[in-house]
Amino acid sequence: METISGTNNWRLTVRREPTGVTILRAATCDRRAALPETLFGLPVTALGDRCLAPGRAAVEGEGVLITCGPAEGWADWDNSGLEDLRLPDGLERVGDYALFNCHRLETLRLRDTVSWWGGGALMNCRCLRSFHVACTGLEGELLAYLAGELSRELDVTLTDSSGIVRLIFPEYVEVYEENCPAHHFDYNIHGAGYPYHHCFYQKKLNYQVYDSLWKPMLGMEHDEACAMKLAYWRLRTPRGLAPPAAAAYRDHLQTHAEAALAWLVGERDAEGLAFLLRQIMPGTEPLAAACALARSSGATECLALLLEAQRRLVPAGRAKTFEL
Repeated sequence: METISGTNNWRLTVRREPTGVTILRAATCDRRAALPETLFGLPVTALGDRCLAPGRAAVEGEGVLITCGPAEGWADWDNSGLEDLRLPDGLERVGDYALFNCHRLETLRLRDTVSWWGGGALMNCRCLRSFHVACTGLEGELLAYLAGELSRELDVTLTDSSGIVRLIFPEYVEVYEENCPAHHFDYNIHGAGYPYHHCFYQKKLNYQVYDSLWKPMLGMEHDEACAMKLAYWRLRTPRGLAPPAAAAYRDHLQTHAEAALAWLVGERDAEGLAFLLRQIMPGTEPLAAACALARSSGATECLALLLEAQRRLVPAGRAKTFEL
């Protein structure tokens, strides 16, 4: 087995091919890890079937050990603790059940150039909700795949030369309920996320179509915290955002100011809090509640912003005169 130095710990079984390397099996003991971009001077272009599935049996191929420190004595080399995974930029194919049963995986980082996903590639990745995508113009195809595969709430950050866009796709649940008198099953969809997960036309992302789903969603069963984050991130990363849609998002945050302030204070996101305070005008009660939360949690930067907002909200007292 060849040993090479890297930024993470991996035990790999690979196959060299004329134009790239296929990783047949990959196991790490790290919680955050990035698969190598190149091996033997060739780009990593494919992940084999069940490549990262915990408990994957040994396969025939060339062994590679990548280590950033002492690698002996670690028992949990089965991806069971993997929470954050970066795929290689040159990756083109992901095999069947490639990430099957990665139960703790929460975040996946990749380019939109992965053109083929095998069946069940993300099956049983029950915590996977966050995606960071480097875009080359094919992000619509990738998002259409991810949103079609995963019905849960998705938090997607798209990055290209123009900056970033962060989109929230609300959750929905498909349920088959037995209808005994009619001797069949009724198919029902619960939650407001179904239209968001299927808003791609010819696998293209259209921000106007995405924003047009906002008002219908509010009239349906939906998660208030999810709606608040969706509105916030559309305003903060407003690519393709038309003025009427921006006004609708702003009105929602104004109505739910206390929850929005509490969320950003809890995240200790002072920059985000400053942005929100430029977008809306919270009342005295939401500001007071947010100040109390910032004090109790030690979020001093957020507290300073909130106190300044309170000062602007309360008009200066009238000058007092005294006569003797």
